[in-house]
Amino acid sequence: MADPFFFGYGSLVNRATHDFEDAHPARLCGWRRAWRHTRLRKLAFLTAVPAEGHEIEGLVAHVPGDDWVALDERERAYDRTHVTDLTDHAVPRPIHVQVYSIPHGKHGVPDETHPVLLSYIDVVVQGYFREFGEHGVRRFFETTDGWDAPILDDRVAPIYSRSQVLAHDERGLVDDGLREVDARVITRL
Repeated sequence: MADPFFFGYGSLVNRATHDFEDAHPARLCGWRRAWRHTRLRKLAFLTAVPAEGHEIEGLVAHVPGDDWVALDERERAYDRTHVTDLTDHAVPRPIHVQVYSIPHGKHGVPDETHPVLLSYIDVVVQGYFREFGEHGVRRFFETTDGWDAPILDDRVAPIYSRSQVLAHDERGLVDDGLREVDARVITRL
């Protein structure tokens, strides 16, 4: 029987935001990331969206005992989708992989009342840098849609509950990436 795993492509790539020890770099084929919001959350966040011919890097991590309850609560705005056959990984045993995504029709485009948090982007980029290096950070920005979303600068007083302290070079990677995609950073709602 295959062990249950999830594919993380946002904050779950940052190992400091969870305690799933059996985690491995992986790639999900046929998907991209996009900034979205739902009526279930005030702020915008990442979702994975099917996109033929594309792929995204991330982590697969074992869900011990097939106990999805805590993870489902953390990811409560998403549905789980089976993606085992679309996931490339080096786990040396059979695994069954699911990804959290917001189904089409249940999300909207971020706007001034539903911005992306800079502290959330910081966490995601820190995770990609630690797992995949500078190239992984560049790929994160390139394989994510919706950079025209307003980004609320909350670094001084982070709103994101899993915010992390970034090293100077990590913060520079975030700021450089945002400049490259012509992101619009706002200072208040």
